[in-house]
Amino acid sequence: MAKYAGKDAFHLRVRVHPFHVLRINKMLSCSGADRLQTGMRGAFGKPQGTCARVNIGQVLLSVRCKDSNSHHAQEALRRAKFKFPGRQKIIVSRKWYVTSFLRN
Repeated sequence: MAKYAGKDAFHLRVRVHPFHVLRINKMLSCSGADRLQTGMRGAFGKPQGTCARVNIGQVLLSVRCKDSNSHHAQEALRRAKFKFPGRQKIIVSRKWYVTSFLRN
């Protein structure tokens, strides 16, 4: 998007943030492991990574640009949706960004 339209020609907003911490309870699988670990007792785990909890139909990204650069924005979002799991849809709004005003 910045390559074709320029970095001052659009405004991209990430609408979800990864605040949910993923944890892992590592288990040993060698012989004698039953004397070294406690199984599921106190199995809180160590932090492994973060993720965002997203509902169906929730907006992930928003892009505001002029109508002359809209095809560049749609192509950028089409390429970006392959980076997310699940089925993603690109919706072109008739409103001006996140307001209730129409784009005239």
